Amino acid sequence: MTTGKLFVSRHPLVIDKIARMRDKRTLTPEFRRLASEVGMLVGAEALAGMRLRPETVHTPVGECPTQRAAQDITFVTILRAGLGMTDGLMQLVPEARLAHVGIYRNEDTLEPVRYYARFPKDLENHFVLLADPMLATGGSAAEAISILKARGVKNLTFACIIAAKPGVKHLQTLHPDVPVFAGALDENLNDKGYIVPGLGDAGDRMFGTI
Repeated sequence: MTTGKLFVSRHPLVIDKIARMRDKRTLTPEFRRLASEVGMLVGAEALAGMRLRPETVHTPVGECPTQRAAQDITFVTILRAGLGMTDGLMQLVPEARLAHVGIYRNEDTLEPVRYYARFPKDLENHFVLLADPMLATGGSAAEAISILKARGVKNLTFACIIAAKPGVKHLQTLHPDVPVFAGALDENLNDKGYIVPGLGDAGDRMFGTI
C-alpha cells in the first residue's frame, strides 16, 4: 500500500514473518531472527530510491551495458531495538557504513530523550536509511531525523517493521520529505504509547529482557 510518502509492504514473506513476530508464543531466538529477516526485506524496498549510474561490465562472453550504485550507503539504527534490523540490512549492503543514535522514550511524558549519537563525518552525499522496528508515537524517529538533517543529510529514508497511524502522521507532519517504509501498518496506540495490536516491546522480546 502506498499513501503519499508512506509505503507499506505487501510482500507475502514480510506479512508471514510479521505474523510470527506478533505471536506472543514466539521465543527470543526466533523473534530476533525474524526481525533481521524483515529488516532485510523492508530495507530492500526502502533502498529502491537510491541513485544509479551507467556502467559497462565485461561478462565471460561479452560486454554488458548496466548500472551500478551511484551513492554510498549508511545504515543508522536507533538503539537499542534498531540493532535487531542491523544484520539483515548489512547482508544487503555489506560495504555500507553503520551508525547509531541512542534515544529512549520518557515513560511519563512519552517524549524522546537522546543519550548517544555516532556518525561518519561525510554523510551529506550518502543514501541514509534510518531503521527502528516500531514507529509508535513517532517521537524517536522524528528526533533522529532532525539530528541527521542537522548533520547535512539530504537523502534520507525511514524503515520500520510496524508503524502506527498516529506515529506516521506525527513524522510526516514534522518531516514530510522523508519516505516511510513499513512492513505493516496498525491503527492505534494504547495509553502507554505502545502500538495496538503491535507485537509488544520489540527490544524486550528481541533481547530477552521481558
